[in-house]
Order: sequence, then C-alpha cells, then structure tokens
Amino acid sequence: MNNQQSNQYPHYQVIIVGGGQAGLSVSYYLQKLDISHIVFEKNRVAHSWRNDRWDSFCLVTPNWQCRLPDFPYQGDDPQGFMLKDEIVEFVEAFAEKINAPLNEGVAVTRVRRGKQGWLEVTTSVGEFTADHLVVATGGYDIPIVPDYAHSLPKHIAQVHSVNYRNPQQLPEGEVLVVGSGQSGVQIMEDLHLAGRKVHLAVGSAPRSPRLYRGRETTEWLYDLGFYNLTVDKHPLGDAVCHKTNHYLSGRSGGHEIDLRKFALQGVRLYGSMNSINGTMLEFKPDLTRNLDEADEVYVRIREEIDRYIAENNIDAPEEPAFEKLWEWKSESGPVRIDADAAGITSIVWAIGFRPDYSWIELPAFDGKGHPRFRRGVSNAEGLYFIGLPWLNTWGSGRFLGIAEDAQYLAGVIHDKLEAVQSQTCTSRRPAVA
Repeated sequence: MNNQQSNQYPHYQVIIVGGGQAGLSVSYYLQKLDISHIVFEKNRVAHSWRNDRWDSFCLVTPNWQCRLPDFPYQGDDPQGFMLKDEIVEFVEAFAEKINAPLNEGVAVTRVRRGKQGWLEVTTSVGEFTADHLVVATGGYDIPIVPDYAHSLPKHIAQVHSVNYRNPQQLPEGEVLVVGSGQSGVQIMEDLHLAGRKVHLAVGSAPRSPRLYRGRETTEWLYDLGFYNLTVDKHPLGDAVCHKTNHYLSGRSGGHEIDLRKFALQGVRLYGSMNSINGTMLEFKPDLTRNLDEADEVYVRIREEIDRYIAENNIDAPEEPAFEKLWEWKSESGPVRIDADAAGITSIVWAIGFRPDYSWIELPAFDGKGHPRFRRGVSNAEGLYFIGLPWLNTWGSGRFLGIAEDAQYLAGVIHDKLEAVQSQTCTSRRPAVA
C-alpha cells in the first residue's frame, strides 16, 4: 500500500472490483509487475459459480479450454465438461496458487473522480483511492423479467434462471421455460429428463453442432481461429457484443441440442414470449423463423469446417447432409394459450440479465448503460473492464481468453504508471545552468 501526501484514505495504484477468475487473473499479472493493488470481492471467490447456477449445471465448453494464467486444466478428462462444483474448485485453486491481495465480503458501492484526479472508491469497509480501477464484476447483475409478468396470478410460480436449482423446486404441474439461450435450453432439458411436461418459448438464439466429422466442434473452431477473432474484425462490429451465444450442452459427456428433436419427444414449442394478461399467455408468430435461423447457423458452422478440411487436405470422416427432423407449420398469427387450461403451474424466465454499473460515477457508458471500451480500456481515464463477452475476441469472457485480456490490461496500466513516474521525475529535475 502506498499512502500519498494530502490523501487521508489508503491508496493503491490499482483497485480490482471482483474476485472471480477475471479479477484474479489481472491480479496475477499486476503482482508480476510489482504494482500495488487490492482485490475487493463482495461475496466469496467463485461466488457466481457456486450460488447462481442450477444443481446439474456444467460448462458447454470442454475442459481443455479451462485456462487461467499459468494455470491450465490439470485433470484427466480434457474432453469432458466441468460440473458446477469442479468449476468452483478450479477457481479456488487458482486463487490459492497466486495468493492475491484478496478481501472477501467487501462491497464496492461508489466510484467517482476525486479532486486530486485519483479515483475515490467507497466500500462497505471504508474509503480508498486508486490511480486505476479494474471492473471484473461481469455483466450479469440484474435478472431480466418483463413488466407484464406482474399480471400473472400468484398461483403460478415464477423463478428466474439465476434462482432455478432443480425440477423438485417447482410445484407439480407443467412448466413454461421462456428463452432458448444456453440457460433456457439446458433448464428445459433438465426438466424434461426429470419427467416434467415442458413448454418452451423459443427466441432467436443460434445453435451449434457438438461433434462433427470426427472431432468436437470447438476443436475445429479453435483451429479455424474463431476464438481469436477480434471484435473490430467481426462483420457485426460492436453489435456482436450483445448477441446470444450458440446453444448446446456439456451434460452427460456433451451433445448438441436440436429443439425439433425435443418437440418430437413431447416438449411443446412456441415463438418468442409476447405478453401475459392474467392466465392468458401470448407468443409471437416467429417459431418457424427462429428454428430455421438457428439451423442456418448450425449448417454454416458445418460448412466452415468442411471448407477448412478441404483446404488443408485433412482426412476426416464424411457426415450426411443436414435434414430437419420435423417441420413446424407456419403460424398465421400470435399463439395464445391459457396457462390454467394447459396445466402450467410455473414459469422459468431465462431471458438474460442487465448490467448494473450505477455505482460507477464516470462518463464511461452508452445510453443503455453498457460500458464503452477498446480491449477493456475505458474512455474514462483510469477505468478498465474485464471478463465481458467480446472484450476483445470471441474467447473473451471465457476461461480460454481471460489470460490474454488480463495480461494486456496489466501492461497498459504498467505503461501509464511508468509514464506518470517519468513525468514526475522530469518535473523535479533541477534546471541546468
């Protein structure tokens, strides 16, 4: 710790907010650069993995992608998929190895620019100042539930995916899962395998193969360089940061998810949720489009792999052409059902989260509250972000890309501190007569 003159509060060169894998990775590189810092974690290390996931949760990316700085996956199943408790153990082991200056149970409630130019940081244990602050809290702060959900009668239970744990948690009866991103489809499958009758409101999320032409698809995509694709080179530009991830599963050794297959097994599919009025549920007439567009992405991924195999003369087994298992009859208008008549007694909302950066009082956000940055470096001097999707590459926000992002930010901070130190030394140097 470096207390500076005219500053009544403890001062650090860097304060890191968030003690998950992203914040700890930044700490690892700051320690190597001998930069004074402290990590504030509101709860415990790996809290979100431990407390905000359902019981059967597992990663959708294989274990070989679980890499933190100088801390690769060390188990005996690189092609497997870590379960929730194994993820917690992995992150905790990394925290123990690097021995970060971690303070658990400390909430950061306010960040603002001080009179001296430092960042003033208010926490649950007092005030601090810093030259730089790294936000490593993720972007999953506020569970999204639409306003119209309030009109649902109280006898129909509602739970957001962040609070879903297992099928036994929900009352007897049929369940509507709203949302077909990674959480939605995996919770749907969890309920379906438990013998529950499930209804699914299908959104616009894309899907991906799990295995293709003799290899796990993520291995092909890694060789193709997809995980190193930077946001500035993506055809969608910054808009890709807000796109939903492809859905598939790591459950039971990993498999792809074809919603048409689940429909044949009894899962009732609808389009996107549109509104609720009492027990009346209304869905948009977009199921056909959403299923088809998800399949189109699925096929494009296969075609990219086919092209790579052909261009590199790789000996790989052939696969039959894609065929739809089942064709949905096009809707002529909104679909309406009565929840009571359908036997639906609970709804699981799996439509995502909103970030909450209201505690940061700096001009660093767009009109929707999303941070503005390049490679995690904010336009607000001294402020940085890490652990977000597409921070720089498709691998950002995953275990696979955290080390590179953390090392880059630590280097930027180091260079800025060195520049300030050099300017200070120059200004104090006596003039030559």
